[in-house]
Amino acid sequence: MIDLRSDTVTKPSPAMREAIARAEVGDDVFGEDPTVNLLQEKGATLLGKEAALFVVSGTMGNQVSIKAQTQPGDEVIVEADSHVFNYEAGAPAILSGVQLHPVAGRHGVFTAEQAETALRPANVHHPKTRLIVVENTHNRAGGTIWPIEAIRSLRELADRHGLLMHLDGARLWNASAATGIPLKTYSEYFDSVTVCFSKGLGAPVGSLVAGSREFVRAAHRFRKVFGGGMRQAGILAAAALYAMENNVGRLCEDHQKAKRLAESVRELPGIEVDMEAVQTNMVFINLTRPSWTGAAAEEALKVKGVLVIATGLRRLRAVTHLDVDMKEIVTAADVFKEVFRAF
Repeated sequence: MIDLRSDTVTKPSPAMREAIARAEVGDDVFGEDPTVNLLQEKGATLLGKEAALFVVSGTMGNQVSIKAQTQPGDEVIVEADSHVFNYEAGAPAILSGVQLHPVAGRHGVFTAEQAETALRPANVHHPKTRLIVVENTHNRAGGTIWPIEAIRSLRELADRHGLLMHLDGARLWNASAATGIPLKTYSEYFDSVTVCFSKGLGAPVGSLVAGSREFVRAAHRFRKVFGGGMRQAGILAAAALYAMENNVGRLCEDHQKAKRLAESVRELPGIEVDMEAVQTNMVFINLTRPSWTGAAAEEALKVKGVLVIATGLRRLRAVTHLDVDMKEIVTAADVFKEVFRAF
């Protein structure tokens, strides 16, 4: 099978498994795991922040960040297709008692003007706007990249109104690889930032949360509250360290594979691909014939040996990653042609 469902399906390489086996470990709840501590130190430096915290997932990273920076009854501005709004199981309401205010962006990007319109006035009838969340790259928009100018404008707005900003940077590595902009340049505009090791970097588990020391102390407490305290977590941190040191430089290969797939299938009958949105390692395919459904297309491709995900009634997503090479992308494109010419 050629598995294009997500960049989370990758498996640890032999070299990563060796790093896991060699990891020096301790009790991380006591702060005594040297490999976790090393990962947190290196991650904080890479992101230009005072401190960092290892967590089990991007969702946990986002949620401890929201919890540490809001009070129950606050409101958080997010993009309408963002991960934190659509794919985190209502966690902001459950865990932090906040409500989300979705703003419809273009390719996942909303403007400072849109955010300003969404701000709540100081009135007893309204919740208090407290936090703005940006997702970069943006999953449901197609793996699209936030322009640094848009981020800067949003930061200026936040400063004028005394708001905090959080960066859901699960795939920030991809944004940096595609633009050449360092991670710390992106993250400097945010009070907190998460990055993920189990997506494009190929580690089995883990994300990092970074910010000020005060913020990380609060996030650390809420990680424990949410059940995320880990003991000998160095075996996981070793995989993340290996990924960070060895798999970042090759991310542009995934972007090239996505572009190749998009260009190969865009002209097929009944298919539309927004090439402007193919900026990193994702390809979203819209089915234009009313009789076709994403679920049926997903199954037809699976029968022929290609796995994708139906993300809507007539929408498919394919994600490239380090476990699928260019030859397999060419094969996958041929399968798309075979299926859709007969679909």
